[in-house]
Amino acid sequence: MRHLISSLILACLAITSASAGEGMINVPSAHPVAVTADRLEAALGGRGMTVFARIDHAAGAQKAGKSMPPALLLIFGNPKVGTPLMLCSPSIAIDLPQKALIWEDADGKTWISYNDPQYLKLRHDTQGCDEVLKKVTMALGNFASKAGAAE
Repeated sequence: MRHLISSLILACLAITSASAGEGMINVPSAHPVAVTADRLEAALGGRGMTVFARIDHAAGAQKAGKSMPPALLLIFGNPKVGTPLMLCSPSIAIDLPQKALIWEDADGKTWISYNDPQYLKLRHDTQGCDEVLKKVTMALGNFASKAGAAE
């Protein structure tokens, strides 16, 4: 009974946090945005991931006559990973392929941000894919760490 109550409390906290803008993991980078994006793209490609798109939000803003700090979005994935998740929870497809935003904050610091797989699990009530989600969590963390690491 105590375990059930603890689980319910944690689930409620997670849902509350998710609705308050949580559910994203932010990893600092020691490199500028473009360099971090290049490093992330290389790390992804080196592990068999396909980068489907690279979107330059700052360039888009410039075309609209606006100015903003650098922000690049990489959209990437691998059907060997995504398909099992979609079979567990078809609605998770709205959040796939994976995305990573590499952006510069107001202080000039570069960040790599991506959706927390545990947030996606809650968002889509994903059942039966804990092992896949665990691997995705580890892989995303490794990719972001490698891309942002000082060398």
